[in-house]
Amino acid sequence: MNKIRGDKLVTILDGKSLRDKLLSDLKLKIDALNEKPELAVILAGEDAASKIYVNNKKKTAEKLGIKSSVYTYDENVSEQAILDKISELNNDNRVNAILVQLPLPKHLDKSKILDGISPDKDVDCFTTYNYGKLATGLEPYVYPCTPKGVLLLLDEYGIDLDGKHVVVVGRSNLVGKPMALMALKRNATVTVCHSHTKDLKSIIKTADVLISAVGEVLIEEDMVRRNCIVVDVGISRGSDGKIRGDVNFESVSKVSSYISPVPGGVGPMTIASLMLNTYELYVVQKKRSL
Repeated sequence: MNKIRGDKLVTILDGKSLRDKLLSDLKLKIDALNEKPELAVILAGEDAASKIYVNNKKKTAEKLGIKSSVYTYDENVSEQAILDKISELNNDNRVNAILVQLPLPKHLDKSKILDGISPDKDVDCFTTYNYGKLATGLEPYVYPCTPKGVLLLLDEYGIDLDGKHVVVVGRSNLVGKPMALMALKRNATVTVCHSHTKDLKSIIKTADVLISAVGEVLIEEDMVRRNCIVVDVGISRGSDGKIRGDVNFESVSKVSSYISPVPGGVGPMTIASLMLNTYELYVVQKKRSL
């Protein structure tokens, strides 16, 4: 989708339309199967946003023909109870993918719980095994959903990262770090910025591709070089109640060549990647059983 912004043409990276296209193709593949993939989701605690996310994931899965089971636990659930359920799901041949919805209640050891998932059912690429494969340049069973969604979006618009300077703002294990690793795998030159980075503006100004995943409005027009490709992964809610990203879309779109909106950009691609990962894990397990 092209728009005139300021004195130039900018292309909007439309995650919604690509999501619909990818999921339509995926549904055809699932419809052709004799048995359907199954996604198991563990939800612990009372986080309202998590409940909404899990419900949306379940609805999307069911529309595609993916079986989806949600196991809910209250805020005071014991760590062992979660680990026992994960072990049960690991040993259930009908379950192909396991997702532990984050954040977890604070008394639970997130790393221990995520590492309890069998690597070949680790739909988010959170286990030490899969994350280690990613970090060392090898192939994990599947790639992390949000960074995978970013790359699928860039691919759709013919954006090649080879040789480009990619600046990633944010160093979370969920997005920033795996995004940097996956960009490196595509031969980009990568700079990772974070809360301790000095002179953030001057670094961002050097980016051919800017990927921001912080969760607060941070990027303004004067920080971005002309014709930069801007991918906004951040999401927060303003004082007016509206969803927004890390990037001031109205101003930055006047200087960028490509830009993803919030909502409607990376968000839809994350859930599409989750469904693709579920199918890919199903295929891996079925090949192994032959």
